[in-house]
Amino acid sequence: MQIQREPGCEDLPLPEYHTAQSAGLDLYAAVEKETEIAPGEVKLIPTGIRLAIPAGYEAQIRPRSGLALHSQIGILNSPGTIDADYRGVVGVILANSGQQPFVVRRGERIAQMVFSKVERAALEEVRKIEATERGDGGFGHTGTGPPND
Repeated sequence: MQIQREPGCEDLPLPEYHTAQSAGLDLYAAVEKETEIAPGEVKLIPTGIRLAIPAGYEAQIRPRSGLALHSQIGILNSPGTIDADYRGVVGVILANSGQQPFVVRRGERIAQMVFSKVERAALEEVRKIEATERGDGGFGHTGTGPPND
């Protein structure tokens, strides 16, 4: 997988796996100065890298569990998808759902990136789709929602 640093980001680590069995590579904030995300606010944080993802693969951008638990910082479009033909700077859409402002510092780990193989479906339009026992039931239909009164 090819990766390119943006000019001025030579001081930042490249994405890396932190343990031998980590599924995701950590991504680092490439902010020029400390950037505050107020409660309820959303900001696009650059990582300072570009990728050349091979055809048939995607990169998924996922939240870091520690940021979510301790600071209520998540990724608004989680998981974010980077398509194989995208060549722009990788950015992370951070959202603050907490009560306190959160400060993003240069070089801070802000997300993780997981690569996945992509299957492309061929859609076939039909007049009527095959029925199932579940039918239209959704949003708690299988017992995962709140109990019925």
